Order: sequence, then C-alpha cells, then structure tokens
Amino acid sequence: MASKVRFLLSKNTRAAVAAFTATATGAVAVTALSDDVVHAPSHPWGHMGHMSAYDCGALRRGFQVYRQVCATCHSLEQIHYRELVGVTHTTDELIEMASEVEVVDGPNDEGEMFERPAKLTDKLPSPYANDEQGRAANGGALPPDLSLMVKSRHAGQDYLFSLLTGYSDPPAGKPLMTGLYYNPYFPGGAIAMPPPLSDGGVDYEDGTPATISQQARDIVQFLNWAAEPEADARKKEGVATMFVIGFCIVMTGYYKRQKWSPYKTRAITYLKQA
Repeated sequence: MASKVRFLLSKNTRAAVAAFTATATGAVAVTALSDDVVHAPSHPWGHMGHMSAYDCGALRRGFQVYRQVCATCHSLEQIHYRELVGVTHTTDELIEMASEVEVVDGPNDEGEMFERPAKLTDKLPSPYANDEQGRAANGGALPPDLSLMVKSRHAGQDYLFSLLTGYSDPPAGKPLMTGLYYNPYFPGGAIAMPPPLSDGGVDYEDGTPATISQQARDIVQFLNWAAEPEADARKKEGVATMFVIGFCIVMTGYYKRQKWSPYKTRAITYLKQA
C-alpha cells in the first residue's frame, strides 16, 4: 500500500514538473517573439582579446569616417586632438588638422571672446554651438554624443555595427511616419537618422574598399577606442602586474622553504636517563 502511494506521488510530481517546464518555456518563447527589436548578432572583434590591441589602421580609417560622415551631426566631446597622437595620426598631422578649426576662446584683455585656430589641447569640435541648435537642425531630436556610445548600449559594438548596416525597406504592414527610416535593430524599428553610410562614401587613404560594412566596422572600432582609449595601456599594465605577482609568489615560496627547511628536516632524539 505504501509503495503504491509513493508511486502515485512521484508520478504526479513528474507531471507537475513537466507542466511547469512547458509553461515556462512557452512564456519565454512568447516573450522573445513579441520583442519589438532584432537583437544584434555577435561579431568577431580583434581587439577584444586579453592580449590583443587596437588596429591603428582601422582606427585611422574610423576617424576618417567620423570626420567626413558622423561629425556633421554627432559630437565627440570627450576626445582631444592630443589623445589621437600615435593612435590615428602623427603630431604634425594633428597640428595641421586642428589649425583648420576655429574655436572660441577668451576672454581677452578687453573682456571679449575671440576665435583662434584649435590646438592639440582642444576637444574635437562639436557640429552645434548648443543643444537647442542641434534640436532645431534635426526636427527636435538631439543627436547624441558618441564619446561613450559603445559603453552606453547593450552589446555596444555588435549593436552599432548592426544598426549602421541594418537599414532596409519596412515589411508589409509596418507603416512609418514621414522622416523615419526602418531599422530592425533600433527599438520600435523606426529611427530618425537616415542611413549614414553608402558604398564609396569615403575615399580611404590606404586604398581599402569603402564598402558599407567596412566603414561600419572601422567607425565602430574607433568609437570603442574613444570610449576606452586606455584599454591597450591597461592590458600592458595587467601583464606586467601579473608577472610581478607571479615573481613574488615564487620568491615567497622559496623564502618560506629556505627558512623552514631546517625545522622540517631535523630529527629529534630522546635519550633515556640512566
């Protein structure tokens, strides 16, 4: 009798667990299918390894894409010209590049603001004098600053690459308001930014074919560097730190063995008194 009761209870328990699992799986599936955005796939990035560094060629091309395409609407306020030295350009190239930009400085001795050529210590110029001007030029939407864009978005690099390359015609039954563009990777699918990249949109100095995917990959790598310019130096410091820690561990073990070996190898003999 007792064995039959245990059998029935175990059978009911298995049935309950199976029902709960099916319900939970169904709920997850419904939730995933009802999402209003396509999640970006994972892409290989060469600089993401523990011992990997940024590709300076890609960073130079990405900076070129930013200057010729993105800088017309987006700022990069956390980056100064001096931080690009040895990363994308030489010092002389950046001095010449900065001198082409006029920045407002002052006040002077008369208490007035004045314009002067930019220097290496200046930030990269913003396309708008203030946020209100940016909103007025873009139908009320302020283009975000790109300094920390990679860090501020889920799956940052993959998301930005998919967003830049994911523009397409809206599917049937997906009407869009005037001035909006369909992009399945953007929440809601409707984005106010027109497709910024086009094949041959820039002329790379090194002769790399400027396809949409190539431009997107280069600008995403540059924006990742802009969000974390100290990444390469931090990796080098991490390797040096681990080497020092390993050396200290070895020396500590050797010192401990040297100090305690006489005590651990000694023999204690007891003599019986006569």
